[in-house]
Amino acid sequence: MPTVKVIQYRVKPELADENERLIRDVFVELAVEKPDGLRYATFRLADGVSFLHVAEVEGEVNPLFDSAAFGVFQRHIGDRTVEGPDTSDATLVSSYRFL
Repeated sequence: MPTVKVIQYRVKPELADENERLIRDVFVELAVEKPDGLRYATFRLADGVSFLHVAEVEGEVNPLFDSAAFGVFQRHIGDRTVEGPDTSDATLVSSYRFL
């Protein structure tokens, strides 16, 4: 059974674009590496400073933990955030072309 993680946080306004760039770097690496067992999306919310990540992981090990770009993204997340990150497990009720 896959595990779904939902992570939400708010960054300092002056670091929001940098946060987005770091996230995009993760997705560039994922596009090259194509790890199995991962479905992942990130959203920048309308306020411009809040981010929402949704990851579906199959198996015991999250492939993101092997990503160099994800390591760089996480390294200073505490310096960029003003709220969160709040992480929750989620159960998919239903979706249409999403997960």
